[in-house]
Amino acid sequence: MIFEGKSIQCHALGDGMIELRFDRQGDAINKFDAATVKELGEATQAIASHDGAKGVIVTSGKDGFIVGADITEFGAAFSQSDEQLIQWSADSNAVFSAFEDLEMPTVTAINGMALGGGFEMALSSDYRVMSSKAAVGLPEVKLGIFPGFGGTVRLPRLIGADNAIEMIAGGSNVKAKAALANGSVDAVVEPDQLLEAAKSLLSLCIAGDMDWQARRAQKTGPLKLGPVDSMMVFETAKGFVAGKAGKHYPAPIEAINCIQKAAGKGRDDALKIEHKGFVKVAKTTQAQALIGIFMNDQLIKKKSKGWIKQSKEIKQGAVLGAGIMGGGIAYQAASTGTPMIMKDINKAALDLGLNEASKLLNKQVSRGKMDAAKMASVLNNIRDTLNYGDFGEVDIIVEAVVERADIKKMVYADVEKYAREDVIIASNTSSISIDELASDLKRPENFLGMHFFNPVHRMPLVEVIRGSKTSDEAIAATVALASRMKKTPIVVNNCPGFLVNRILFPYFFGFEGLIAEGADFQRIDKLMEGFGWPMGPSYLNDVVGMDTSQHVGHVLAAGYPDRMSPAEGQKSSLDLMVEAGRLGQKSGSGYYKYEQDRKGKPKKVKDPEAYEIIKGAVKETREHSDEEIIERHMLPMIIETARCLEQGIVDTAAEADMGLIMGIGFPPFRGGALKYADTLGLDHVVKACEKYAYLGKLYEPTERMKEMAAKGESYYG
Repeated sequence: MIFEGKSIQCHALGDGMIELRFDRQGDAINKFDAATVKELGEATQAIASHDGAKGVIVTSGKDGFIVGADITEFGAAFSQSDEQLIQWSADSNAVFSAFEDLEMPTVTAINGMALGGGFEMALSSDYRVMSSKAAVGLPEVKLGIFPGFGGTVRLPRLIGADNAIEMIAGGSNVKAKAALANGSVDAVVEPDQLLEAAKSLLSLCIAGDMDWQARRAQKTGPLKLGPVDSMMVFETAKGFVAGKAGKHYPAPIEAINCIQKAAGKGRDDALKIEHKGFVKVAKTTQAQALIGIFMNDQLIKKKSKGWIKQSKEIKQGAVLGAGIMGGGIAYQAASTGTPMIMKDINKAALDLGLNEASKLLNKQVSRGKMDAAKMASVLNNIRDTLNYGDFGEVDIIVEAVVERADIKKMVYADVEKYAREDVIIASNTSSISIDELASDLKRPENFLGMHFFNPVHRMPLVEVIRGSKTSDEAIAATVALASRMKKTPIVVNNCPGFLVNRILFPYFFGFEGLIAEGADFQRIDKLMEGFGWPMGPSYLNDVVGMDTSQHVGHVLAAGYPDRMSPAEGQKSSLDLMVEAGRLGQKSGSGYYKYEQDRKGKPKKVKDPEAYEIIKGAVKETREHSDEEIIERHMLPMIIETARCLEQGIVDTAAEADMGLIMGIGFPPFRGGALKYADTLGLDHVVKACEKYAYLGKLYEPTERMKEMAAKGESYYG
């Protein structure tokens, strides 16, 4: 053994070849934490001083190659001063450069995912051979940063600035065929041929049949790009990327700036430019928020795994209530491996549900993500029925009938007659109390909420709602099903509106307060979209459906009359829209009018009639600053999220924030309501609330928030 560490081992393969193997002890994956970077430096020195070493093959002992840097170390690293962080970058990159400068050829064998720092490791070798099943990528922009281990320097010199910008600014993974086509790898072979192919290539280098030194000079020299071409490539790319990423995501543009500034320089000077640019983006609130989202997601996955370990086996599922929602649930479950029975009392509804599943499957086939045989197999896993004949074999039932407690209770009474005693019943209700729905059940411990968001196939979140009598076994089975369906389950406790709707509707009430003071709903939409929301509140109401929003609003008003109940006799703009039959997109008009675009999708257009209708909701007319409009929407949301955390509706700030990001499109770069509060500072939040105290309890921070503000505390510590 030439070198033996906890993450890296080096040994001789014969004929002067050394294998540098990444095989992290006690872990299923390889990643670059500080200790591994240090080991790479030590391993490089060991190889350089080893007698008879003629070349190096870099391999992995895991199913994947290297998944990237250890993101858990980013918090401490990025909290350092600019000078310290630049030094951290320089020290790390010196290790990769030392490996690149070994006085012998190097080949990396990419057997699986080589992402971020893992791909940058591969780029520091002279050649790369890749398994046909592997993928490479630089996804750092998704964390609000960009490649910091030499990726902005080596990749453009290897594959050209335009191809490199596409990979770095896009952040997507690249499969083997595409990686070979753009030049980021030199050969693609079948997995069982990978090591032999890498050895063959290294043998050619050692024998002098491959000019590895010229390849290395290409990566360490200036980027070969004339001034005119340079201007066209970089300025065009910046314009395109800015249009796609938007003003709230600075990392992709800063990456392009670094590549452009470093174009005429050799590796070492180019790396200095990368270091400064990396520090610039690492210090942004966007990077903090997006890295936080990654960490939050890891926490939720860990909690889900804990539930899944406790779950009974789910061999057969069922959905009660077909239509669009039932069909979407059946499709999602069946396409991810859970056979489903879809039951309704109406044949037309069953047909609609099956058509929805077929439509979604056809889209998968047309996009090349599924073949016809797989589609047929999924459809065979959805059995439609008008009776309960086969319900004795069902392990879990998702109820998706009309949103009325009396009808749901009638359905449950029937289910308990025909289903097994241990069957789990999960209601897809968006607002009705789980305890109320369970009140007549013989086995309330087997009952809970499983709230999908619409459209089911697109929205990643599932709220798993625990009633007062719900058992851990029921929670475990439901979390297991949601996870198998490729959804992110968040377990919450029962309350009016559950988690996401309870927090969303104070935002809507803030909107209605502004409308009552004569604010223009289109201006509000534009401002809130500029803040980062995918759509403003009036447009969101149109998409959700006015009647749906009104129903949930009534539930919340009854549950929280001190802050979510309108003044007596005061009609909201939403109420007036419903009275006028303007229910949003589904009726063709709401706050906006809807026409079909060329793809047959609804396109919103201004409608003067909407202003006439909502005049009845306006009590006064006054001017509002942009800041006031944003604060009056966001402060109630922050306060209600804090209440949910304090009251134990949700376990952690991380889960609350992720629920908002995945359930209603809270701007990811702001990290969620509580992360946004931390960014502002709780003292700032509390002071801002004081300005709107005259508006009532909706703007009253909790006592705990005031205490935290006084002590300088934050939700994420």
